[in-house]
Amino acid sequence: MVRAYLFLAVFVPLTFLFSVSAIIATLFDSSGRVYAWHARLWARLTLALNGVTVTVTGTEHLPDGPVIFMSNHQSNFDILSLLAAMPRQIHWIAKKELFEIPVFGPSMRRGGYIPLDRSDGRKALQSMSEAAATIHQGKSVVLFPEGTRTTDGNLLPFKRGGFILARKAAVPVIPVTINGSGRVNPAGQIILYSGNIHLTLHPPLVAPPELRRSEAENWMMEAVRKQIESVLEH
Repeated sequence: MVRAYLFLAVFVPLTFLFSVSAIIATLFDSSGRVYAWHARLWARLTLALNGVTVTVTGTEHLPDGPVIFMSNHQSNFDILSLLAAMPRQIHWIAKKELFEIPVFGPSMRRGGYIPLDRSDGRKALQSMSEAAATIHQGKSVVLFPEGTRTTDGNLLPFKRGGFILARKAAVPVIPVTINGSGRVNPAGQIILYSGNIHLTLHPPLVAPPELRRSEAENWMMEAVRKQIESVLEH
């Protein structure tokens, strides 16, 4: 517990400084590359602060062009590990509460991240439309189809929004399995451990074109779950 509080004592001001710097950077660079550099460096420094390493396999599966990454969600270190190690610039679809955090929230907006209001179905669909527009600009997005963190390592039921997005955007979906983040930051505990987080990128998925809308979404939901679970450690 002491380790966790010491970590937070450094993490909070570090996040504030990087958020301010990233906001300023967007005033001079509209491409998003400098913002992405800030996000990656922030994540790597934060992971190093807690003695966490990240390894990635499956990068050979990445196709050219934009994709949607869908990952399981075990802890707050999932976001850090994806930012630190993904071999592509990514834009987040994240719960709207994060965008309400002073400085950090405005920084996320400046970075082109997309808030998701899970309490309002209409606003959630609007967020998916914004994400589809982002993808059509040639950018990749990442989301957690479970919608929240699991408490026992097993996959929670998937929310439908991400699969509506996959159908609308008509780009490949890359399932991602994260192992190890639940051990670094156990659910429901104020405690941290060092360790390794491993990301597995699976082959891209594209729903068969002959399927109807709801059928395509159901097909993708089952296929993503199957691939994530195939190497998920319990």
